[in-house]
Amino acid sequence: MHRHDDAIEVLTQAVVRYAIDRTRLDPPPLDRPRTLTELRAMAGHTIVPHGIGGLEALRVFGDVLAPACISVDHPRFLSFVPAAPTEASILFDLVVGASCIYGGSWMEGAGAVFAENEALRWIADLAGLPPEAGGVFVSGGTAGNLSALIAARWVWRRDTGGVHDRTRGLLLASGGAHSSVAQAARAMDVDVVRVPPDDRGRLTRDALRTTVDELTDDERERLFALVATGGTTNAGVIDDLRAVADVTAELGVWMHVDGAYGGAGLAAPSVRDHFAGVEAADSFIVDPHKWLFAPYDSCALLYRDPEIGRQAHTQHAEYLDVLHAEHGSPDTPAQWNASDLAHHLSRRARGLPLWFSLATHGTDAYRDAIETTLRVTREGAALVDAAAHLELLMEPELSIVLFRRVGWDAARYQAWSDAQLAAGTAFVTPTAWGAETVLRWCIVNPLTTVDDLAAIVASLADDPPDSAAAGDG
Repeated sequence: MHRHDDAIEVLTQAVVRYAIDRTRLDPPPLDRPRTLTELRAMAGHTIVPHGIGGLEALRVFGDVLAPACISVDHPRFLSFVPAAPTEASILFDLVVGASCIYGGSWMEGAGAVFAENEALRWIADLAGLPPEAGGVFVSGGTAGNLSALIAARWVWRRDTGGVHDRTRGLLLASGGAHSSVAQAARAMDVDVVRVPPDDRGRLTRDALRTTVDELTDDERERLFALVATGGTTNAGVIDDLRAVADVTAELGVWMHVDGAYGGAGLAAPSVRDHFAGVEAADSFIVDPHKWLFAPYDSCALLYRDPEIGRQAHTQHAEYLDVLHAEHGSPDTPAQWNASDLAHHLSRRARGLPLWFSLATHGTDAYRDAIETTLRVTREGAALVDAAAHLELLMEPELSIVLFRRVGWDAARYQAWSDAQLAAGTAFVTPTAWGAETVLRWCIVNPLTTVDDLAAIVASLADDPPDSAAAGDG
């Protein structure tokens, strides 16, 4: 299995050709999911004692499995948070896999870690973090939030001299915080107090002050972090980060900013001022696989003081001691052992595709691409606002548009969404705003045009198929 023989050479050429052809699709097919029964009938059994052969496995993937996966880089994929990786980042992802690099330590992957740190430095500079800031690329925002909050709790327990080593911690989070914050709290067995959001879903100074004032003495003792959101996933709004910075400084607790989706907006001059206060963060995350045009999976986790991350997360074992023996040496910086900065150990060098794309295109191109999506978002919101059958719920702050179709209920929204996907036209799913079902666009692909959005607006003018029995909502 491990030799490059004639059969593997043929397979190599076929795989590379498949990858090249996929990057050339403009646009790629939207595709759609299939049922388990359909996939079993179409793919058959692929894992058998003697194998089905590489070319046949590639055929099954290309003809059956890949078309059963929605293309997140399609310009009309506007649900959840899409992805729009550059061709350069996609191609270099092949190189990363082929290079068989372990990205966990400086000893084993110095070149890869150096390059990843170049990309992390650019992000840290966008956020206004100090020169000593640093971090690591983890798998996604869930892993980033969890690792940052583990570090925050470690500092709290260290600074109280062990008094709280067995105390159940507590954190404050904005009402619009991503579900991964609650998931991290469950994993860490800590309590969460939510700050009630305003009518846009945003944490405000007044609400934060009120929430803090209502904490009991015991809760204040247990408080170790405040989590703010730099671009909520559902509405794309930014918490009052300056207020969060002020309150965390007064309380002496950790400030974490979850910018998994919205943090890329730091690169856009038109909205950079909306993030005022992020420079005070003790930790910050942003997912390049969302709005920074990298392939899955990648989250940049940054610490103001990466030494805290290292002390909170470093795993100790006899066979790992050699990796830490030269800690502090300027020429062998073991403090940049990537595995020591998050809850993981083994890791691929998942930041390299972003590094390669940044090195290839330059940061100005990233700025311009993000500004393009913001412009299309604003023009798309104007289209919604001008349509008699639609109502804009709020002016977009970043690249998310929330709106309702007048007179529709949840069943009609879902029927329309299903029909659009089945036709290969667009992927737009309903969401909730309060108790109401509405629609949502998330625009992170620079190839999404105003014409794409206009076509969707037009498709909403008539009732969807099979919705005649639905109520008026």
